Amino acid sequence: MADKLQSSAKGATDQAQKGASEGTQKWNAMSEEQKKQTFDSLPEDKKHGKTYYEWITEGYQHQFENWMPWIEDVYLRWFTKDNKASYATKDTLDKTKVTGVDQVDTLQGDVNNLVGNQFGQGGLMQPVGDAVSKEGVNRAERGGKDEKGGYTGQGYADSAAGAAKGVGSSVYSGAASVGSSVGGMFGGGKEEEGKK
Repeated sequence: MADKLQSSAKGATDQAQKGASEGTQKWNAMSEEQKKQTFDSLPEDKKHGKTYYEWITEGYQHQFENWMPWIEDVYLRWFTKDNKASYATKDTLDKTKVTGVDQVDTLQGDVNNLVGNQFGQGGLMQPVGDAVSKEGVNRAERGGKDEKGGYTGQGYADSAAGAAKGVGSSVYSGAASVGSSVGGMFGGGKEEEGKK
């Protein structure tokens, strides 16, 4: 059942990308004059009171919203073992290094990578990371819209993003307490400095 669903989803994605690719190729093959003629031939209700420049800018912005999240996903998949969720988790946790002790910061960095990698390729939480990346992060980048420009499934995206935020704050709390415990063991605590 899951394989059939995945196959069907892949087929729909491939078909959508093929259609978008064909449209993009036709658009890119047009001269600037042909693009202006296309705009001029639109009925007034389709122009929505926009000038040619506003219309073309909106078209490019629409293309950017559609393709940039996909480009980022492909880059992360090809050149790292991250998806957006694991990358964001590592980045957020890396900002929590507060001890100033190299050994503790190194340990905390390793823990951060361990946690982040669980959401990336081959990690135990990869399906969650992939879902949060697609339905949470990509939608957030598009202002809540999915790859088709609609808002369907908005509640799912909000709940997935909320769950990821909860996991991240729990990990941060745990890492911070480990950092302060280890720092205290080796004399890196602030109370020690105040007694001297």
